[in-house]
Amino acid sequence: MTCFADDIQRNLLDREAFTFRHQLMGHPALSLENLGRAIPALPSSQVFYSSGKLDRGDDFDRAHVDHTNGLSIEETIETIRTSNSYIMVRSPEADGSFQPLFRELVGDVEALIRDRRAGEKAHGAMLYLFIASPDSITPFHIDRYSTILMQFQGSKEVAVFPQWDDRVVPSDVREGFVAHAGVRPVWRPEAEGLGTTFRFAPGDALHIPFVAGHHVRNGPDDVSISMSIIFNTDETQSQTRAMVLNHKLRQGLRLRPHPVGTAPWRDAVKSGVWRTSARVAHALGRHG
Repeated sequence: MTCFADDIQRNLLDREAFTFRHQLMGHPALSLENLGRAIPALPSSQVFYSSGKLDRGDDFDRAHVDHTNGLSIEETIETIRTSNSYIMVRSPEADGSFQPLFRELVGDVEALIRDRRAGEKAHGAMLYLFIASPDSITPFHIDRYSTILMQFQGSKEVAVFPQWDDRVVPSDVREGFVAHAGVRPVWRPEAEGLGTTFRFAPGDALHIPFVAGHHVRNGPDDVSISMSIIFNTDETQSQTRAMVLNHKLRQGLRLRPHPVGTAPWRDAVKSGVWRTSARVAHALGRHG
């Protein structure tokens, strides 16, 4: 592998969170000089920044709206050590300096997917870049994709929770979120003991499984710079379709279907049903 060390636990991909080492320290795309040039040059729709003084229960998706830091992106970058701020950049690979790194990461991720027999491709692969002031917090949230998070500067603690545990996120909420139905999982303080906390430093990487809840606290001593690659596999796409079908069954027919994640064979059947129904609906719409 080009980007990941050999200590990676391939069999745990999208089953459990785990740490390993990455081999990207010193990469020129992640230098402070390049970041200072590339980030302000990206479209504003790809750059989100806010106050880093957030709570675990805050709405992560609205932090840049509800918790502004009163600064421009240039000022935020310049004062990131002291301004208690948080910067998130979506698709930094839109800048040419990140393109070679992105291609290498996709290659490594697809090798992991094949080794785990979860498919062949990293569907919808994308990079996210995070720059955060010391002690800043990323609120609890879940994602509609799998994540590999890599640390380059500073330290952080990430608490990751079991992906299918209803005590963390109830099944109907998880399904509604995945179905883009306007549902947001909320933080349950009583679930804290169910998570595993990973402490990592530059050179460390963490795999966060598909839809596994997590929250982050950056270390107190330095600005944190980290980057993730997100992706879906054939397996997680199938689980997505099964969850969308469950959501439709709950909302439209008032049924109580078995949660996704408890029986792979049942999830596969649901995925096939939803895929077929979507194709039929598309065909009828096209010829109607």
